[in-house]
Amino acid sequence: MTATSEAPPRQLAALNPIQQLKAGHLPRRLVQLYVGLTLYGASMGLMIQGNLGLDPWDVFHSGITKHIPLSFGTIVIAMSFVVLLAWIPLRQWPGLGTISNAIVIGLVTDLTLATVDRPDELWLRIVFMLAGVVVNALAGALYIGAQFGPGPRDGLMTGLVRRTGLSVRLVRTTIEVTVLAVGFLLGGVIGIGTVVYALSIGPLVHFLLPILTVRLKSRSSHTMG
Repeated sequence: MTATSEAPPRQLAALNPIQQLKAGHLPRRLVQLYVGLTLYGASMGLMIQGNLGLDPWDVFHSGITKHIPLSFGTIVIAMSFVVLLAWIPLRQWPGLGTISNAIVIGLVTDLTLATVDRPDELWLRIVFMLAGVVVNALAGALYIGAQFGPGPRDGLMTGLVRRTGLSVRLVRTTIEVTVLAVGFLLGGVIGIGTVVYALSIGPLVHFLLPILTVRLKSRSSHTMG
């Protein structure tokens, strides 16, 4: 189908992987995608080194590292591809952004952990935690706004919403509470940073995403409210 209209700036186009590559503004979107993924991995490294609590999925990842002798980033990459297996019964196709997400974030997280030392001072750990949350929101808005497909974990959520008819809030909450609980039982890092992330990430992304979403030519789109 030929694209004939331009998606409003506050919308994400509903495109398949091939359409994502043909939707225009490719150089800008590729730069935005990989800058976003790089910042996302760096933000995760900052929160880990702050040692004041992680987001639910990273609590799960950190719990796994207590039992499997692999780096944090390697665990993130491995679990990304495990989650992608769940896309198969959901009949979802990964885009360039999905596969890039699965690989780049873990690599950058490990690089950040190797180059940024964990501070001893509490005030500096708080700075790391807060900076991690803010940069994480900016990074998420950048790579989502590039419109190359959701990350493995977000795609799991949207796929379940589409197949079950349940609300985004219910599905997302169920997934994140589950991985948080399992991560905690495995010894993952939970703290004030976990609470700060849970309360602030939604509003921050909600504010930043419309600003950073690249306008694409598409007939079919869905509003990000």
